[in-house]
Amino acid sequence: MPPRLNFHGASRSLAIRSRPSIALRQPGIAQVIARRGYAEKEEQQPTGPNQGGGIGHVSEEAADIDRVTGKTPPDIGQGTPVQEILKRDQEGKDKAPEVIKEDIGGAKASAETMTFENLLAMGQMQNVANGGLASDPVATIGHKYGLPELPLPPTSNLHYRYDPVITQVTNLLMKHGKLSAAQRNMAFILNHLRTAPPPTPSPAHPLLPGSPHPSHLPLNPIGYLTLAIDSIAPLIRIRSQKGAAGGGAALQIPVPLGLRQRRRQAVEWILNSANKKNSRGSGKSQFAQRFAEEIIGVIEGRSSVWERRNLIHKSGMSARANLLIMQRRRK
Repeated sequence: MPPRLNFHGASRSLAIRSRPSIALRQPGIAQVIARRGYAEKEEQQPTGPNQGGGIGHVSEEAADIDRVTGKTPPDIGQGTPVQEILKRDQEGKDKAPEVIKEDIGGAKASAETMTFENLLAMGQMQNVANGGLASDPVATIGHKYGLPELPLPPTSNLHYRYDPVITQVTNLLMKHGKLSAAQRNMAFILNHLRTAPPPTPSPAHPLLPGSPHPSHLPLNPIGYLTLAIDSIAPLIRIRSQKGAAGGGAALQIPVPLGLRQRRRQAVEWILNSANKKNSRGSGKSQFAQRFAEEIIGVIEGRSSVWERRNLIHKSGMSARANLLIMQRRRK
């Protein structure tokens, strides 16, 4: 006969140790904080005042009222705007803030004042969203800027992402093929022109007609640099034609220059003038600082480049009669 189970004896063999509470370790704390074991499931706490058996949400209440009265209930998943609820409650609409009243009135006005242009623009946006062709003339009416034409022009290449004046001046600043150093100097020059005080032009050396006000030049350093270069750029150059005057004597002939040629000559003059100046300190940025100060001197009429430009134009005016001699000899 098997022995009987003695539960009293089995309980003595088990070591049951109770978990001490935090209150025993810290007598000053009266509230006992329970510790949750790993096997227990964490209960979901209500996340709002109306959750967990309280009063329903405003959207649910509106849905119940519409369902009782036979109207179409609102979409509870998306929520009901306050404006929709106030449309059905005249008393709440009268006591609503002015911002909500204007919103309700603006929605009605926008629906009533819908024009054909607005409908056309909405249709074009829908056409593009559905995968319509970008080259469709109907789909390009509502755009603020015109769509690019394919194939793209050659100026859209990454080599033309900078202003042409910046690219040309950077290449002229470059020495021994060090383009990164030239770009760093160009950035310093533009920053110096941007942070420098507004220049004071000289009436003796007027700038290009139609140039912006001097106080606006630091706001656009690229335009600042372009204005200085174009203002001193010579229109012509003097070419010496050997033996054209007879007896082996050379003849001075003025030759017109293109835009890039004029800017190149102006930048070379500025570089020569900047190289002759002494640096105020030491460092890699001293050359760029001298170049930027020379640009400011050109705008203010203090640079010696104006003298070279006036000399070239004066020589060209005196040598313009030589053009007739060259035309006669060609005949």
